[in-house]
Amino acid sequence: MDVHYEKDLVINGRTINYKGIFRHDEVFKTINESLEKRGYQKLEKKTEELVSETGRRTYAELRPYKHKSNYVKLMIKIKISMENVTEMVKEFEIGKKKFQQGDLSFVFDSWYLSDYRNRWGMKPWAFFMKGVMRKLVYRWPLEDSYRDELVDDTGYINSQIKKLLKSYHPTSPGFVSDEEVAKKVAEEIKGQP
Repeated sequence: MDVHYEKDLVINGRTINYKGIFRHDEVFKTINESLEKRGYQKLEKKTEELVSETGRRTYAELRPYKHKSNYVKLMIKIKISMENVTEMVKEFEIGKKKFQQGDLSFVFDSWYLSDYRNRWGMKPWAFFMKGVMRKLVYRWPLEDSYRDELVDDTGYINSQIKKLLKSYHPTSPGFVSDEEVAKKVAEEIKGQP
């Protein structure tokens, strides 16, 4: 049976822009851990990569989702764009660590997907009345709690990405110093066989 969800855009185009050094693997690890912590199933819609003289360009579109009931699903569309990415190596007393440098952009769209047509037994009159009630007269508390949860989840993922990116920038409050990075590098080196 083909499910046709009624789509309701809750967050439209929340954006994070960043220019500087970063670790590609840490960015995706942060996103994946945040999604997992919030109970989302990961779904990668599209990935493209292009290498040019100015650097590497990567585009990824993720569409993680969370089932709340047989009729409700929450989805966060995350568009990740990495432009003019070049490799750089930073040297520490203990060893070297590879970083990427370039422009990052994250765009979040959050969707509340409902399939009340099937819930109401495909009866057009009941489906219509439910829609009118929901839009104009009364919002069911359970539906609002799902929307609030979607907003909270998107905010959490957004804040985790910002926190990671701030850790790379020396003028930001959350900056990780070279000494802290050196400790992290040492732990990574010790942990490798």
